[in-house]
Amino acid sequence: MYFPQQEYIDDSIDAHDPDLLRVHSIETLGTHDGPGIRMVIFVQGCQFRCLYCQNPDTLDIHGGTFIPIEELVEKALHQKSYFSKKGGVTVSGGEPLLQRDKLIPFFDRLHENGIHTCLDSNGRVLDSKTEQLLERTDLLLLDVKHINKEWHKKLTGLKNKTTLRVAEYRESTGKPMWLRYVLVPGWTDQEEYLHEWGQHFTSYKTIERVEIIPFHQLGKHKWEIMGLEYPLADTLPPTKEEIEKAASIFRQYFKSVKIK
Repeated sequence: MYFPQQEYIDDSIDAHDPDLLRVHSIETLGTHDGPGIRMVIFVQGCQFRCLYCQNPDTLDIHGGTFIPIEELVEKALHQKSYFSKKGGVTVSGGEPLLQRDKLIPFFDRLHENGIHTCLDSNGRVLDSKTEQLLERTDLLLLDVKHINKEWHKKLTGLKNKTTLRVAEYRESTGKPMWLRYVLVPGWTDQEEYLHEWGQHFTSYKTIERVEIIPFHQLGKHKWEIMGLEYPLADTLPPTKEEIEKAASIFRQYFKSVKIK
């Protein structure tokens, strides 16, 4: 492992003050993480160790800055006029489910103010608190990084069992989700597994779209700044032909497939 995984304990986030969220950064007027124009909150902390991680500085569960939930609500209200009917607030990461206790009241406050909620997650945790949060999540963006558990572990450091259980649970609720897939040559572009990925989810009724995110090298400099060896330094982005091949396979199983 190029840098260590950390055992995550909810209390380490800040047990004595449940009204603080550990945040890495905030993007205003975002258009890439959910529908419409959105305020995107990138929370701090993740247990996955994806070889292609674009933001390795978000992984440390002890990093980031504590921001009061009410302050985040106020920021969202200031931007609400830009959201229109489709936009809202997206919580991304890092991994948001590691702070699910804090996000439950946050999403409640957003709903009280008529703001659409979106969660961008790798599905790391499924428990009663996750279920409570998903009930308050208008749209789930679920990153299913590989359908094969061993390849998933080689790619992220962990297997995909819980991620698939989160997808299954979300389907059982009837609430919408988008699936996201990072296309990495030599890692996630195997034709047989693309078919298996599509076959696994093709019967789901709640999947509104599948997004293919082509791998790129734009995050490499962050690894270098942090003094880390970037495992995919020699991996080239997928070609247009490779991207279209993956998209054509997914279109056999899903009505809406978008290339980001």
